[in-house]
Amino acid sequence: MVVDTVSRAAYLYLHTVELTVAKAKSRNEKREALARDGALNLHPEAVRDALFADNAFFDPADLVQVRYEMVRRHEVDDQAISEVAANFGVSRPTFYKAQAALATAGLAGLLPKQRGPKGGHKLSQEMLAFDTELRAGSPVITMPERLAALEARFDVRVHRRSLERAVARKKN
Repeated sequence: MVVDTVSRAAYLYLHTVELTVAKAKSRNEKREALARDGALNLHPEAVRDALFADNAFFDPADLVQVRYEMVRRHEVDDQAISEVAANFGVSRPTFYKAQAALATAGLAGLLPKQRGPKGGHKLSQEMLAFDTELRAGSPVITMPERLAALEARFDVRVHRRSLERAVARKKN
């Protein structure tokens, strides 16, 4: 009888440990996925809202969830913007950006946007056509010669990788 009680207690303990490890793994996997998608909140410790402290469903590392709940706190629960911004660890301008993004684009508007240029901005179609003509006219032309010809013709200095990427985009 004592053996059964001890083995049952040991089983329950091991099962609890397994569940705890599984939860930790799934939490780490979620954080890795959020980081990959650019939706990882870099300062989850700054989120002091009660929902994120008391409920395991709410993850302060999930930037989209944090921003949605932040806007909801103001619009549904009628909390002051300054209070909401402080509880969610953001500035008021950040709150206003999230509110506008949610209003115009819905939940997808809260997804982080790619920063910086969204594609080639120096090379025009005319420049790419000129480069294509250069390569067709002289198949052995080198990259430095192509870049020099582009600069001489269009008075624009282009980096080698910019031209390579633009040519690759044009092929696709």
